[in-house]
Amino acid sequence: MTNRERYMKHFMIRYEFKSGTTEAWHQEIGRFIKAIDGDPELKGRIGYRVLKNRDDGNYFHLASVTDEAAQKALQSRDFFKAYQEMTRKVAGGEVTVAPIEWIDQTA
Repeated sequence: MTNRERYMKHFMIRYEFKSGTTEAWHQEIGRFIKAIDGDPELKGRIGYRVLKNRDDGNYFHLASVTDEAAQKALQSRDFFKAYQEMTRKVAGGEVTVAPIEWIDQTA
């Protein structure tokens, strides 16, 4: 783990998919990730991974931010606000966001 990763802020977003089609939702996730990567102020400062339990509709999003400024910049973007609202919609309004601590990882 690099020092940069150790000092980043990490969050886990959890929910159960309840509304819509998974294909459309996965396309929306892809658009969101492309929007982050396409934003010069956010690229390299925001990490975002989405995982799904294979056996059910539980999703886990792992978000990392380098600093408060990057987090505020992301939260100010219209594409973030739209994605956040869509996440609530597909989850039937039940989304949990928890700050997490990164302990270690493989190379």
